[in-house]
Amino acid sequence: MAAGHHQHTRSRVKTIRRSAKTNRRDSAQRFETTGRSQGADQVHAGKFSSRVGFGNDVHRLVKGRKLILGGVEIPFGKGSFGHSDGDALTHAVCDALLGAAALGDIGRHFPDTSPRWRNASSLRFLTDVCKLLDRTGFRVVNVDATISLEKPKLAPHIDRMRTCLAKALGIRLDQVSVKAKSGEGIGEIGRSEAVKAEAVALLIKED
Repeated sequence: MAAGHHQHTRSRVKTIRRSAKTNRRDSAQRFETTGRSQGADQVHAGKFSSRVGFGNDVHRLVKGRKLILGGVEIPFGKGSFGHSDGDALTHAVCDALLGAAALGDIGRHFPDTSPRWRNASSLRFLTDVCKLLDRTGFRVVNVDATISLEKPKLAPHIDRMRTCLAKALGIRLDQVSVKAKSGEGIGEIGRSEAVKAEAVALLIKED
């Protein structure tokens, strides 16, 4: 009885080992198949490459100038000093796009020494930048920007800025984000001596 019991036990162990070996082989085959499938998906997704760019701009606030941000005129006693309309928000977006595409900066394409750009609308700069992107195969995925300004409050004007920028960029409104921050009374922003804007842009290009 003891010998029969040991033989039965050895037989069960062999069966378990064969089953484990089969399971490992099946798992390896499934992993190989799944891995190849995922790799194919990654190759397919890899047909597009993305680029991220950052832009910023700052302008002094002076009397006798209009305060224009994102193509929107904001009622205020002072405005941005600059060669063009001084739209710090749009300038920052332009630089973010140009930087992402490695196309230089806004000063290179729209120099403040040229009479052509004197008092020009910065939205024109933005549409021209988009034409440059089109020629190089880039498309805008989204833009996220922040304006730093002590006063006036910009909340009532944010949606109009987003609309103007989205139209100039040729993208949907939900692809453009604009936020506003105060300077909390600190520095040139807090003393209402300047306006500052920063922007991040994501571009995509077919490989």
